[in-house]
Amino acid sequence: MASYKLLFKKSVSKDLRPIPNDDVIRILQRVDALQENPRPIGSEKLSGQDRYRIRQGVRTVYRIIYKVTDELFVVAVVKVAHRGHVYKGG
Repeated sequence: MASYKLLFKKSVSKDLRPIPNDDVIRILQRVDALQENPRPIGSEKLSGQDRYRIRQGVRTVYRIIYKVTDELFVVAVVKVAHRGHVYKGG
């Protein structure tokens, strides 16, 4: 299988600022793994959207929202946030 290219929406760096560094490292490792398998076990397609989400963290408190473009082999990370805030505000 071909490796996917990772892209990040500019706002993702702002999303990561309030998250503790240890958790950011684990989140980025999880995102990096999407290059080889953009739809890992535990990923879910969001209803009504062309996006997916995966969970990360102890007790899976963080959500990583991303879009997969198979034709271009691209995974675009659009949001990373605490589970209570990730779906608010589009």
